[in-house]
Amino acid sequence: MNKMFVSLICAGALLPVVANSQVSTVGGNESVGKITDYTPDSALVLDTGSGEPVHYKFAKHVTFIDKDGTTIQAPALSKNLRVKVHYIKQGGDLIIDKVTLAE
Repeated sequence: MNKMFVSLICAGALLPVVANSQVSTVGGNESVGKITDYTPDSALVLDTGSGEPVHYKFAKHVTFIDKDGTTIQAPALSKNLRVKVHYIKQGGDLIIDKVTLAE
């Protein structure tokens, strides 16, 4: 009985918290959306469907992943491209360290 109770608590603690297409993960957060503005090696703005565009900055080292899960060199990101970003909050900034192409 106690083992089952502890297992349920642990399982519940591992479930991601989803709000406005943002997922909290261990060591950061993820968002999915369409690129509305992009400055190479500097910044990215996503429309996540929440009504407000979300502004991100790129970390010094960013990993880019294609839709098949393969690490790729920095792609030519463009407006209206659907992506998933992994980011951390640093002060008032959202810093991207991984971009996964969804298309």
